[in-house]
Amino acid sequence: MKHILIVEDEEGIVQFLKQGLEEENYRVSAANNGADGFEFFKKDKFDLVLLDWMLPKMTGIEVCQSIREINTKIPIIFLTARDTVQETVEGLKAGANDYIKKPFSFDELVERIKVQLRDFNEQDILILGTIEINVPRFSVKVDNREVTLTQKEFDLLCYLVRNKGDICSRAQIIKDVWNIHFEYETGVIDVFMNSLRKKLNLKVDQDYIRTIRGVGYVAKD
Repeated sequence: MKHILIVEDEEGIVQFLKQGLEEENYRVSAANNGADGFEFFKKDKFDLVLLDWMLPKMTGIEVCQSIREINTKIPIIFLTARDTVQETVEGLKAGANDYIKKPFSFDELVERIKVQLRDFNEQDILILGTIEINVPRFSVKVDNREVTLTQKEFDLLCYLVRNKGDICSRAQIIKDVWNIHFEYETGVIDVFMNSLRKKLNLKVDQDYIRTIRGVGYVAKD
């Protein structure tokens, strides 16, 4: 049984989510402030975290960053009323996998949880020019140089490499990488792409990820 940690200070939301998720056959633990939520996380084994943005003692951003320091792979979904591009980018850069705006549909949340928890049968090693991606080890090398990426930067790079040669539109990337199936500000992708390119630090002749103006991106050897 998958174990979900809810970190949320509104008791009504906690009870609503706990009851609904237990009916969906999930085991659920809950904390009503950020500090307790992080302590819960360190002391038990969880498969996914539902995290409010505005929390007492530690903010959701602080909790997310702290979790990522000790676990880079567990899915984290923000539950928040914040929805500007800047705030969305801040949450995703902190290490969140997804973001759902309050008030939300419980059915939509369950589907997002299922997507984050699904098991992928992925190719172990992905290659793009001199970039080597070891998927199970969450490892990226460029010319045998280790590169440290966030979870979302890693997911974005893997997605482009798996679709090598195909033009990936920003709308499609938002749908497939972020699992967002509604109208959304696609400028978030450009922020992540700029960060990814800086970390890869490719040479001029290593033009592996190209921008298709007005459309999106394409990966080519």
